[in-house]
Amino acid sequence: MKKRVLAIFMLMTLMVSAIAFTGCGDEKKQATGGDGKKDLLEQIQERGTIIVATEGTWAPWTYHNEKDELVGFDVEVAQKIAEKLGVKAEFVEVEWDGIFAGIDAGRYDITCNGVEIDEERGKKYNFTEPYAYMRTALIVKDDNEDIKSFDDLEGKKTANTLQSTYAKVAESYGAEVTGVDDLIQTIQLLESGRVDATLNAEVSYYDYLKEHPDAKMKIAALSEDASLVSIPVRAGEENQSLVDALNKAIKELAEEGVLTELSNKYFGSDITKK
Repeated sequence: MKKRVLAIFMLMTLMVSAIAFTGCGDEKKQATGGDGKKDLLEQIQERGTIIVATEGTWAPWTYHNEKDELVGFDVEVAQKIAEKLGVKAEFVEVEWDGIFAGIDAGRYDITCNGVEIDEERGKKYNFTEPYAYMRTALIVKDDNEDIKSFDDLEGKKTANTLQSTYAKVAESYGAEVTGVDDLIQTIQLLESGRVDATLNAEVSYYDYLKEHPDAKMKIAALSEDASLVSIPVRAGEENQSLVDALNKAIKELAEEGVLTELSNKYFGSDITKK
């Protein structure tokens, strides 16, 4: 009889332990997104760094100064955002074509590189609220009288980084796009007459002229609407907490006047307000 009672007692003890263990497991799943895997924000905070992909060749957004230091509007924006997250920004310089592939593969957490929101990217990434606004400039040689509007790009040759918003816009108007690595190569092709035009941010054009006042080029037309500059994050519920944290940081930096200050520093005007 005593043995039977002891056996029943031990069985009940095991059942209670199993239930408690299962409960702990459920709590762990809830804390890490349901499968024991930490979400992207948790990984970043645990690591102490947020890995930011950037070109480093597109002034004044992201470029190298005379000391060969990585600087620019987007570089400082990323650093300020990282501070809000309680981590440091770790920059990896990548050619434009490799930025999104690296984000898809998880090599980089985000990119801060003047990325504009468009419908195609919206299918793959969750975008933050915009932190800047810019118009697209249609740039030609100063003696070009054939191209006066975007409609005149039909059948013409342009130069832009492939997969960029500018390349897509040029193609939508019927242009043949030559792929380049950066703005310097773009201008070289334009000035040599190997392409008829290029599309780029209006502010980048003026920044280039500031450094190269003798450049033989001009703006033929400007887009009517400003595009939205944002930070893309890999789509997925497990990454939404990072998007929320980035939005909170952007909002605070805007309210504190930090974004306006950085814009005036690098562009000479405030492009952070619509």
